[in-house]
Amino acid sequence: MIYTVTFSPSLDYVVTVPEFETGRVNRATQDKILPGGKGINVSIVLTNLEVENKAIGFVSGFTGKVLKTLLREKGINSDFITLDRGLTRINVKLRGETETEINCQGPRVDDQYIGELYEKLDYLDSDDYLVLAGSIPDTMPKSLYMEILHRLKDNGLKVIVDATGDLLLNVLPYKPFLIKPNNIELGALFGVEIKDREDIITYGKKLMEKGARNVLVSRSAEGAILLAEDGNIYESTAPQGDVVNSVGAGDSMLAGFLAGYIADGDYAKALKMGVCAGSASAFSEELATKREVDALLATDF
Repeated sequence: MIYTVTFSPSLDYVVTVPEFETGRVNRATQDKILPGGKGINVSIVLTNLEVENKAIGFVSGFTGKVLKTLLREKGINSDFITLDRGLTRINVKLRGETETEINCQGPRVDDQYIGELYEKLDYLDSDDYLVLAGSIPDTMPKSLYMEILHRLKDNGLKVIVDATGDLLLNVLPYKPFLIKPNNIELGALFGVEIKDREDIITYGKKLMEKGARNVLVSRSAEGAILLAEDGNIYESTAPQGDVVNSVGAGDSMLAGFLAGYIADGDYAKALKMGVCAGSASAFSEELATKREVDALLATDF
């Protein structure tokens, strides 16, 4: 079973304003509300790809109830912890000539609720995968990812971490199964600019030396590179298409990779499925469906 954890899930309010101008009243031509959060995005795509999983996170208030309703309508298996105060955040995704995002703060998560999370995770074992994705709210300890891996280090499960900066670097001594920086995030970890595939391989190997078992580096329209624990380097270009919405494309790549890997343990096939899932989301208004991913897998790219 795959478990995803989203520490600060959201309702994403996506508003289209073709000619947005500051300082005046703008009229939207389209709007919609979608469930959001990196771990939740992973769960949605995994469910679309017919891979069993469970989404875990913290919700609160009437917005938390709406979030759970939206996920239930999408067939997402969830096990959220309900906080006694605050509201699940609403993020605004403004689409005009460019994409603008306003990400809000989530509710405070007290120690008692973190304890409830630990109780849920303690049952995971060697048959399970745990996805820790996204940032941690300011109200929670920044060492939380590291503390989770330390707590579960003897359980034998495969942990996947999609985070940036110290959140990611601090978990590497616990040998996570997979980490997924993009090329910009990879460079930021070492204070350099990633210019080409050779740079990706050089700095990806440094992350493996620090403990990461597999390093998946997304390269946007250029595809992705996987440095695998079998000693090989796998590469995949990306299919061509018109980018409609970049939100969630990286999460979709991660979901596609896991779906492919769990199917037969083939790194090359998993990488290609990951790239197709990420591209399918980028080419669509919402996150990738199985039909869209299968269509891209069938193309020659």
